[in-house]
Amino acid sequence: MPLPHAGKVLIVDDSQPSLDGLGQLLQRAQYTVLTATNGADAFAIVKRERPDLVLLDVRMPGISGLDVCAELKRNADTRLTPVVLISGDQERETRLAGLESGADDFLNKPVDTQELRVRLRSLMRLKRLTDDLETAESLFLALGRIIEARDPCTEGHCERLAEYATALGKRLNVDRPGLDALYRGAFLHDVGKIAIPDRVLLKKGPLTRKEYELMKQHPAIGDDLCSTVRSFESVRPLVRHHHERLDGCGYPDGLGGDRVPLLAQIVSIVDVFDALTTNRPYRRALATSTAYRMMRDDARGGWCREDLVETFIDLHRASKIERVDTAVWAHDRPTTLSSSRRSLSPPNQYRNRRRQLASRAH
Repeated sequence: MPLPHAGKVLIVDDSQPSLDGLGQLLQRAQYTVLTATNGADAFAIVKRERPDLVLLDVRMPGISGLDVCAELKRNADTRLTPVVLISGDQERETRLAGLESGADDFLNKPVDTQELRVRLRSLMRLKRLTDDLETAESLFLALGRIIEARDPCTEGHCERLAEYATALGKRLNVDRPGLDALYRGAFLHDVGKIAIPDRVLLKKGPLTRKEYELMKQHPAIGDDLCSTVRSFESVRPLVRHHHERLDGCGYPDGLGGDRVPLLAQIVSIVDVFDALTTNRPYRRALATSTAYRMMRDDARGGWCREDLVETFIDLHRASKIERVDTAVWAHDRPTTLSSSRRSLSPPNQYRNRRRQLASRAH
């Protein structure tokens, strides 16, 4: 019986003798070997073959090994792929430049074959653990899509939230880990709704008090689910707190003021906007201008930071065409805001209803 393959390794070197020598060595150790002689070919092979590890010569014509490494580490699809740089230059500056580009390890030429085997085995073990982690993440992200699919009105909701949230995060100078959390949070924020029955989640009429209290449990349930995946630690505050309010009247923890995380407020803002401007089982989509007004009104009333809402509106106006006015509050009264110059904020008797609808929407 043949031995199982130890993994798939891409060797990138402009020297054919080096490619042949390293390739034969790794094949004898049961690795599947891929080769490239330049950076452009390396990118194409990585995209097509998805190797488990890349051995990369530092000095190559055209795109250097350092540049290839840096690009692989910038790309979300390849940043977790281990990269080992190989160089005949023994200078400290070269090694530091390699580590700065994101390399996971560094070997000097001529390569010590025993050291190479040990380093590769270690990095392959790490890659398998990373793959297991990515599988767990993928399952959770898929779960977010499954929850979205329960309601045909929310098709594309997660993708729109990811686009809106990361755009707003960039405008606010959120760092890279924060942007990653916003992207994941867009898919996972409502994962706790897996525990909410369809009779409540998809109900066309107003929720009863009991049903509303049941709906309010989904952020805590989602937080508990995400706690089982360590890499979701940065996402958990978004999942748990995207229904909190600055005035302390939100849920599940009644946080207020600065205790409400910035990233949770970002997710809340883009989630509410998307919910207001798309059809839902309990009401039709609102006009974009109406959504802007309602969000501003709620921000002034203690929902979230007003400057965040204004920044999002500026971003959205710069990139989107305003939605045509449609009927609103259809379950309470059949009226269209476009047919009247009356205030765009619902009258007092509808304010509590609006808050409940917003809660169900996001």
